[in-house]
Amino acid sequence: MEELIREAARRLAGVHTLAVLTGSGVSRESGIATFRDPEEGLWARYDPMDLATQEGYLRNPTLVWQWYEHRFGMVEKAAPNAGHLAIARLETLLPQVTVITQNIDGLHQAAGSTDVIELHGSIRRYRCLDGRHTGFTRADFAGQSEMPPKCPRCGALLRPEVVWFGEMLPRDALERAFDLAESCDAMLVAGTSGEVQPAASLPFYSARRGALVIDVNPDQDNIASVADIYLRGPGGSVLPRLIQAIQDLRGPNG
Repeated sequence: MEELIREAARRLAGVHTLAVLTGSGVSRESGIATFRDPEEGLWARYDPMDLATQEGYLRNPTLVWQWYEHRFGMVEKAAPNAGHLAIARLETLLPQVTVITQNIDGLHQAAGSTDVIELHGSIRRYRCLDGRHTGFTRADFAGQSEMPPKCPRCGALLRPEVVWFGEMLPRDALERAFDLAESCDAMLVAGTSGEVQPAASLPFYSARRGALVIDVNPDQDNIASVADIYLRGPGGSVLPRLIQAIQDLRGPNG
């Protein structure tokens, strides 16, 4: 494993443009439950059609809002873990680093990453139900006592600005992610099994172009089949070692 980490560091140290693709496994180490784990995942305990569709929200808006309030509370208490911090540290070691994440918790930004593409939106932002007014924060409706609160501009129900089942991913985010996948020198993948499309196809685009692909995951996943280097283990353990190996190559002045 240490030899693989050194090899990954050696090859990463020379790249100019790095894309980092992350999934829920990265945030799991911060105490945020994943959605698809067969035993502990959120969809093993809740029906996604009730809690993550517009139809479910309209059927019982209070229930859905309360569920997301609970989820938001988990996110608010969570802190970036060593994996998030290591990814942010890459910005000081390589010329251009962009994070493409399927996570909605904002922990990459909290860790210090400055260029983050949120494919599935953010639980920290809100919009009205038809999407005309977007980008609200909790401060914008803090004075309301209703649950769910109403849009400060049009009076419609507010909802989290996350992608629910049956909805399209944000066009700008998706286009930028695919443009980056096709132009980057390397893609570092961490904490995603490569099962959820369209994000799962991004490493395959990069690999097809000849870009370096490094996959970090505790279990051999779909992406490992196209990865140049597969590093087995959780991101919170592997990624700091990878960063340290790059720093060692650069030396004290690097």
